[in-house]
Amino acid sequence: MRRTVPEGHGPVRYGPHAPGPGLPVLPELAGVLAAAAGRTEPEPPGGGRTLREAACGYWERRGLHGDADRIAAAPGVQPLLCALLGAHGGDVLMPRPCPAWWTPQARLLGVPAYHVPTPAECGGVPDPYALLETIRRVRAEGGTPRLLLLSVADDPTATVAPPEVVREACEAAVTEGLHIVSDETWRDTLHSPHDTVLLSPAEMWPDDVTVLADLAGGLTPEGWPCAVARFPATVEGVARRARTLDILTALGAVVAGPVAAAAAHALGEPQPVVARTRQAAVLYARVAAAAYRAVLASGVLARPPQAGRHLYADLGELRERLAERGVNDSMELEEHLSARLGASAPGGHRFGDELGALRVRLATGPLLGSTEQQRLESLNAVDPLELPHVAEALRNFGSVFDELHRREPP
Repeated sequence: MRRTVPEGHGPVRYGPHAPGPGLPVLPELAGVLAAAAGRTEPEPPGGGRTLREAACGYWERRGLHGDADRIAAAPGVQPLLCALLGAHGGDVLMPRPCPAWWTPQARLLGVPAYHVPTPAECGGVPDPYALLETIRRVRAEGGTPRLLLLSVADDPTATVAPPEVVREACEAAVTEGLHIVSDETWRDTLHSPHDTVLLSPAEMWPDDVTVLADLAGGLTPEGWPCAVARFPATVEGVARRARTLDILTALGAVVAGPVAAAAAHALGEPQPVVARTRQAAVLYARVAAAAYRAVLASGVLARPPQAGRHLYADLGELRERLAERGVNDSMELEEHLSARLGASAPGGHRFGDELGALRVRLATGPLLGSTEQQRLESLNAVDPLELPHVAEALRNFGSVFDELHRREPP
């Protein structure tokens, strides 16, 4: 049995949207947004100076120095990446797996995108030898590889690339003349910040790296879209930023005034924002670790989560067992997992593809509770795993995978 793609489901769409963090809005940020609600003018394309200076300070505190004229902001990470791709031109390389929304951005622009396998120990960064081989193959076929997308704190795999892997992959890319876009959205969500070393490519190759960060869902609520990019202090960097602003202007992609005020406040990292960010990271670390143990107990493979609020499961062995019983279609399983767990499957990792595997990105936000009160309890609990609603959600989480082993063919 093979399911057809529903009518109207075009090639740019990439499956169900994973649930957000589900945590209550920080009262201080809500107050800043409310105070700016009377603003009737949006930010200029690329963001106003206050927002850009706040982003500059945010990166300064992480060792990435610069000035506000090197920053661009947009109402969400998708339009910002779209503008970056349009500004650079050429073919794009990205790791396999990669965030579900990367490939559709390239496809929307008609930009050829090539996926490069990641090393065994992490996701987010391509294996350097596979990267070099892919670049040479693309050029031999008449392509023009110019851009590498990577994420050192990765979505979807929830891993953090070791510094030596980042260095080798970036060295390979820069040597071959590629510019690097480093998505560092999840850098502040490390589960063990004292034991995990996160290295930004921009620290090693400042002239060859543009840094991208989505604030929504990390520093600000997911419903307040804002993302920022930091360009190199080079002639090429100035030109690419200018082209990026041209595209954002043509798209009308400007940050709403009240959202810009809240984003600038969050980027300034006052104590309540820092405390909430760390509190949320600790919560997700505990819950993701418990979900990881539940997945392993059901016989499904996954890497230990190190950052973010997701888990990445490899259903390769399960796929083979289901195929023996006549289940050869991934969409039905994705819909089932999405309904039960809030899972989204990254494009290019479905049943029947060349990899012969189904990998799914599992959102842990739904495990925190179904009401705002329950999620607030989870956030403030000394041990969230002892809360009845979290314990029950984790039991259901594990039972879903056990159930898949027992499923009858549709």
